[in-house]
Parts: sequence; C-alpha cells; structure tokens
Amino acid sequence: MTQLRDRFLRLIGPTPLVRSLAGQSVISAFGEGAFLTGSAVFFTIIVGLSAQQVGLGLSVAALVRFAVSVPLGKLVDRWGSKPTWQVTSALEAAAYAVWPLLTGWWAFVAMMVVMAVLEAGRRNARGAYGLAVFAREERVRSQAYLRAARNVGYTFGALAAGLALATDSDNVVRMVPLVTAALLAVNALWVFRLPDLVDDDTAESPIEQAVEHAGEKRSALHNRGFFLMSVCNGVLGTHGVLLNVVIPLWLVQETDAPHVLLAWLFGTNTVMAVFLQVAAARGVTDVRRSLRAQYRGAACFALSCAIVLVTHDTVGWVTIVLVWVGHVTVTGSELFQSAGMWGLVSELSDPERLGEYQGVSGLGYTMGDVWAPALYTFLAMTWGAPGWVVIAAIVLVAALGIGPSSHAAERYLERSRTPATA
Repeated sequence: MTQLRDRFLRLIGPTPLVRSLAGQSVISAFGEGAFLTGSAVFFTIIVGLSAQQVGLGLSVAALVRFAVSVPLGKLVDRWGSKPTWQVTSALEAAAYAVWPLLTGWWAFVAMMVVMAVLEAGRRNARGAYGLAVFAREERVRSQAYLRAARNVGYTFGALAAGLALATDSDNVVRMVPLVTAALLAVNALWVFRLPDLVDDDTAESPIEQAVEHAGEKRSALHNRGFFLMSVCNGVLGTHGVLLNVVIPLWLVQETDAPHVLLAWLFGTNTVMAVFLQVAAARGVTDVRRSLRAQYRGAACFALSCAIVLVTHDTVGWVTIVLVWVGHVTVTGSELFQSAGMWGLVSELSDPERLGEYQGVSGLGYTMGDVWAPALYTFLAMTWGAPGWVVIAAIVLVAALGIGPSSHAAERYLERSRTPATA
C-alpha cells in the first residue's frame, strides 16, 4: 500500500508544492474546459449570435490580448506575481457568472475584451510565479507536471460540458458558465493559499547573477533576441492549429476517414499529453537542451505534414492509420516544443522582470492565434499537398531562427553585467 501511494505521488508531482500547483491547475482547467467546450452553443443559442459574429469577437479579443500583454507584464513586476494572480483569478470567476445575463453583439464584445485583459494578466502572473517559486533546475520539469495536470482538468471539463449539451436544454446550457464561475472561485481561493514568494539567492545562473547586479534596467522589448525568439517560438507553437483546426477539417472534407475518428484523435492527444509530457521535458535544463527540444518538436511538426498530405489519395484503413499517426506526430511536436519553450523562457528572462518577459513571450503565441488558423487552413484546404509543404517550411524556418535569436538574448543578458564589473 505504501509503495502504491508513493508511486501515485510521484505521478502527480515530486514535491508538495508541485502537487499543490497541479491541483490548482486541474481545477482551473476543469472550469475553463467546460466553458470552452460548450461556448459555441452558448454564444449562438443563449447570447443569440451568428457564427460570423462569434469569430469576429474572438479576433477582437485576440488583438486586445496582444496589445495588453507587455503592459500587464510590467504591472505584474510592480504589483507582484502572486497578488496579480489572486486578483485576476477572482475577477475571472466573477466575470463568468455574468455571462448568462448578457445578450447581443456589443455586450458579447465588451465581455470578450474584459476576459482578454483578465486572461492576459492571469497568464503573465501565473508564469512569473512559476519561474520565481521553483529553483532554476526544477522549473521545466515542474511545468511539465502542471501541463499534464491541466490536460486532466480540460478532459473533465469537456466531459461535464458534453453531458450538459447532451440534455439539449437551454436552461442546462445556461448553467455551464455558472459552473465555470464556481470552479474558478475555488481556483482563486486555492491561489490565495499558495506560498508567498521570498527572495532566494541560491541556485542562480551566471546570467541571473549578472542581471541582479546590473545597473540601469531597460524594457524587455529592448532585448531583441528574446523578442525574436518569442516570435519563432510562437510559430513553432502553432501545432495547436494543426491539432484542433486543420487536421480535423482535412479529415472531414478531404479524406474518406469516418468522422468518429476525431474522438480517437483528441483522446490520443490527451492521453499523450498527460502521460508523456514529463518524459519529453526530462533533461531540458539549459539553453542548449531547450533548443534541442525545439528542433525535435519542429521535426515532428514537419513529419506530421508529410504524413497527412498523402491521405487525400488513400482509402479505408490506410487513411485511418495515417491520419492517426499524423496526429500522434504533431502531438509529439506539442510535447517537445512546450518543454523547449519553458526552458528558453526560464533561462533567458530577466529575474527582476519576470512578468514583463512573460508578456513578451506571450506576444509570439498571440500572433500565432491571429494569423495561423486562416493561413494554415487556406494552404491545406486550397492548395492541398503543396500547401502542407508550405506549412512545414514555415515551421522549419522558425526552427532555423530560434537558435540564433536565443543566443542573442543570452548575450544581451550577459552584457548587462558589464557596468557592475567594469
């Protein structure tokens, strides 16, 4: 019994702090996943919007998130990562409780803008807290446990929303954001109970020591290497567009695979993300190993494109197997790229500006949210096989650029110690 308990504890996290953050991640993702799964029905049936209005509102929210990412990162540094995380988490819970009261386009857009601001602030604060609370050598591995936990939470949320949608009742669907609000209120209380950050002079890298004693501080946007690395990272992170948008559309419109295969694809992705993320992050402890993980992720991405593009001309079980393998390989891209991203952001962020660097890091992903769905869908669905080749080429170019930009960011932080040593 003791061995079984120890094995279970190792599975959910190696330390009490990781396990506590993993529990918070499950609750948070549970609430978000429930609303996301039912959002299409909620927005169109309850709020009364067309699909085009929903898409436009999401685009507006993405642009707002892009605009406020860095300013909110600066706020995190000034106010503190945990206090900002506490406040934004509590406000998010309250905002979800308001959704059932809203109707019409303008109310929808206003709420989407509010949610975009709160989400950006929460993500910056949570990311900065995660970097500050863990020792340098524990950061990537801990983030892998938390990502696995969030996937578990999203699965629970999707199942709960699926049950609500299965009732085919508008009153039940109206309850989904209220359930999300309740879960996020629990999440906010959980965040309040997390340990406060304390200054720790141990386990610092030479870069961290240099920056700590540096003189004048400049905006994170002046670190052009870090910004370019974030842009490349955002391109490499568009595996989510392939997973959630392009491959499902390709399966439905361009192959003879049964539509039920979609459930198996997303199920496989979830299982791999839960059980293999920690293994994919193993050994990612510095810039060199982080880049190696990024290159592996890019290779998996390109391989997925090469596999899926041929399924337009295959039939039967050959199509089914190839589409499934293509989804597995792009999930591999997700696992490796995430690990590499955590390592690069951990190693290349100014320890005194973690929130601001989180904001800059988020810019690349927000850019991907804006351009990748439309471009990738157009390339794959309109150009066919050549379009898949272009998608793979875009990712490989980003892989070529992320190494030089990461080393430039590293040199930028190293130069900051010159005033202290001169």
